[in-house]
Amino acid sequence: MSAKRNGQGQGGAGGRGKKPNEPTPEARRKQIFVGLAMGAVMGIVLGALTQFWLWLPAGLAFGLAVGAIMKPPAE
Repeated sequence: MSAKRNGQGQGGAGGRGKKPNEPTPEARRKQIFVGLAMGAVMGIVLGALTQFWLWLPAGLAFGLAVGAIMKPPAE
């Protein structure tokens, strides 16, 4: 199999260059905001159900983590 067919051509060993399917900064920023919104809703709902206000910051932290690791939607 040639180097170009298995993804190692022109990008160096292992393809250290920019990946062609890497999300744009706008898509990444949108995904972070979507994650924050999901976390805020989750924190508010859990906080209202349990009467424990610390669910809101926990939900926001969860939303940030999910937004950071989730793959942004295709354009």
